[in-house]
Amino acid sequence: MSHFSEFEVIPAVDVQDGEVVQLVGGERGTGKRYGDPVAAAERWVEAGAETLHLVDLDGAFEGERVNAGALESVVDAVGGDGADAVGLQLGGGIRGAEGARALLDLGLDRVILGTAAVETPDIVAEIDETHPGSVVVSLDAKDGEVVVSGWTEGTGLDPAEAAARYEELGAGAILFTNVDVEGQLDGIDREAVASVVEAVDVPVIASGGVATVEDVIDLKEAGAAAVVVGTALYEGEFTLREAQDAADEI
Repeated sequence: MSHFSEFEVIPAVDVQDGEVVQLVGGERGTGKRYGDPVAAAERWVEAGAETLHLVDLDGAFEGERVNAGALESVVDAVGGDGADAVGLQLGGGIRGAEGARALLDLGLDRVILGTAAVETPDIVAEIDETHPGSVVVSLDAKDGEVVVSGWTEGTGLDPAEAAARYEELGAGAILFTNVDVEGQLDGIDREAVASVVEAVDVPVIASGGVATVEDVIDLKEAGAAAVVVGTALYEGEFTLREAQDAADEI
């Protein structure tokens, strides 16, 4: 399930200290809490989500998987192999090929690698060998450059150039997050997304700053294959169905 057959609006289930949290601008400690991850996941599946975006926020900062138990409960609750099973992608704290493979074998469809892919690009090809198309490389951009280690460290890499490089290594998709606008309901940076889309043939999942249904439409028109939405859905700015229906009409 590495490719999106049609444009998808994907709810985010970001977990910190065992609870769903939405951070502002990628800053630790800025989060608003939204309760139990399994309850959130089940709510989005009932609302029509075809894919869920799971993130271990503590893992992203600590460099190891901290909320494994809570996230595995989500996989147990909503994952599976049936025709109506929801797709699951997980990031945050995955640092090695072995750990990534174990997660994929557990029932995830895709693993999201950020810091690990930047520090050890070959890990992408390693995982792709045994689980083709299952690696999503997460490129987080701040001030136009890729940042790593929980958004604290600049790399000097241009997001579009980096995306093309990871596609060559076997990335099944690129997750492009504009950290400058993350969690602030301030709108998206369409041009930045379009430049990454133009650089690769694999699907680009856009994330960060979605505040309105119009933002979702803009991202689809920019060429994104999917969009991850967090704060706007949790705050009730629009419903998952409203966003998906609007995108489907284009």
